[in-house]
Amino acid sequence: MTIIVIFAGNKYEMIDLDYLAFLENILTENRKERFLHVLENRTKHFTVAVEDVFQMHNTSAVMRSCEVFGIQELNVIEQRFGKRIDKEIALGAQKWVDINRFDSVSGCLTDLKSKGYQIIATTPHEKDSMLEDFDITKPSALFFGTEKEGLSQEIMDNADGFLKIPMVGFTESLNISVSAAIVIQNLTNRLRRSDIKWQLSEEEILVKRLDWAKNSIRDIKRIEARYYQDNPR
Repeated sequence: MTIIVIFAGNKYEMIDLDYLAFLENILTENRKERFLHVLENRTKHFTVAVEDVFQMHNTSAVMRSCEVFGIQELNVIEQRFGKRIDKEIALGAQKWVDINRFDSVSGCLTDLKSKGYQIIATTPHEKDSMLEDFDITKPSALFFGTEKEGLSQEIMDNADGFLKIPMVGFTESLNISVSAAIVIQNLTNRLRRSDIKWQLSEEEILVKRLDWAKNSIRDIKRIEARYYQDNPR
């Protein structure tokens, strides 16, 4: 048994390389190659946070946009409304995106700041930065609120900057899932064309390879139990 301890995502994790090899041997070559290709385009340079989104399908749609455009982590603040991700809307994205749940705004802000992110509030009312002018060099946590209420005052007071989508019509706001998709696509596209080191580390990729392999195999609990019965730790 070959076990390594790695530091990924601001925490230490133990990876059993033999177990990873065992699981990946179950997968098809196409599946393994697909994992590596997708992981090459994943980033934690940007992360997304949504606050107290009442309609569950909106949070699920934001998660789907994160997955499609390569954002690895979604932070969900459920201070008022405890919700489960709508699997039908997410269409499997919950297997590939890491969900960090918080029951308070302060807890989410503290966690993200400890990871080195600047707090960016998306709002149609502030004039700090238009989307095309936003500085992509700094690791940023992009906060989205509801169309009706926007972000809470606590987030606005703690924001390091504000981001606005340029609009030229009569309507002043967009649905959260639409605005998140526009912002994420724009910023990740610019990020990949830049010289910024935005990719996941080798250690983070290793963690995701194990997670994704486990998420891809049916009856994984039985298989894992049998593996460690035959290969005791």
